Amino acid sequence: VQLQASGGGLVQAGGSLRLSCAASGGTLSSYNMGWFRQVPGKEQDFVAAISGSGGRTYYADSVEGRFTISRDNAKNTLYLQMNSLKPEDTAFYYCAADGRRGGWLSHYPIDYDTWGQGTEVTVSS
Repeated sequence: VQLQASGGGLVQAGGSLRLSCAASGGTLSSYNMGWFRQVPGKEQDFVAAISGSGGRTYYADSVEGRFTISRDNAKNTLYLQMNSLKPEDTAFYYCAADGRRGGWLSHYPIDYDTWGQGTEVTVSS
């Protein structure tokens, strides 16, 4: 499967963005999916994960209550709705497919073996 992330941009603090991750060459429902983010020069951070069916979700403490991960398997697309954005949310955001094909939702990048290109999110204060 190949992944293509989009939807990043510049937004003021308190604003919202919705990121999308379109999959091709495979069936997205077969995979648990995740969003990660990275500031250049820093470690990659887990943001959120969702099960193949969409029935289970898992969030980093820093985004819990503000971000919502979802998926539309009929459209082969993953989403990340980001509300109440803060300047510290500024980063490149990456979608990824968990290569373990099911199981518990992981926050470890090593468990994800297919990555989209990053989409840049900038939150101004």
